[in-house]
Amino acid sequence: MVRRKKSRFERFFSLNQHRKRWGARRHIVADPDLAAMRDRIIEAGEPVQTHGSEKSLDLHLANLRREFSGQAELLFHHASLIVLIRREVRLAENIAQFEGLWAQEAEFLCRHLNLRWLISAADTLADHARDPQARSIAMMASLLGNTVKIGESDRYIHGAEALTPLPERIEALQAGMVPLFDGLSVFKAGTDDMLRNMYWRLEPYFATGPAGMIFKTIYDRMQIHDTAFARLRALHHRDRTSWWESRET
Repeated sequence: MVRRKKSRFERFFSLNQHRKRWGARRHIVADPDLAAMRDRIIEAGEPVQTHGSEKSLDLHLANLRREFSGQAELLFHHASLIVLIRREVRLAENIAQFEGLWAQEAEFLCRHLNLRWLISAADTLADHARDPQARSIAMMASLLGNTVKIGESDRYIHGAEALTPLPERIEALQAGMVPLFDGLSVFKAGTDDMLRNMYWRLEPYFATGPAGMIFKTIYDRMQIHDTAFARLRALHHRDRTSWWESRET
């Protein structure tokens, strides 16, 4: 059974939650100069990716700053806002800043953020965006990114990353349906139109605001990194059913 998420009332009386917010005032940027942040490069030594979070906000943000060493300060500012929002620090103010940041700098952020932070951005919009449509699209983006992560994690755990396609199975798929489970069947590598049709359905969402840009960026990255999408793309030979844009080649 999935554990129940604590209510805001319960979190308000949680000492642990208050500890996570101690010192937050020092990290709030009331009127950030986004253009200047785009141009400033963080110099904090060799970058080290963070994993998990420290209870100390000061330490957590210091670690994050090092993660973005060599990159634009704007990317660190974006990550800092996510941290402050998740710790419910001046929530309304920081949500407004976060949405304003994406309204103004979506193209830059989509170009420079990695998938981890794009999915975190989607999660934040899914939780807090004022527009219900933006929340829905952001949730779709998060679902796509995290579902692929689960699939690739399972592949790694089972040592399947070294496996190669079996030509006889690909040929069998063209000859007829191969059942999976619960009415689903195997994607016909090489010709299937399922992903092309899905792409057509997604296009209107891709074109809808910053959440759509995040969604489209995540989708496009999945076509070029080592994912099921990219591996099936490598086997695809029917142009009219391709599900990626030619500029992604």
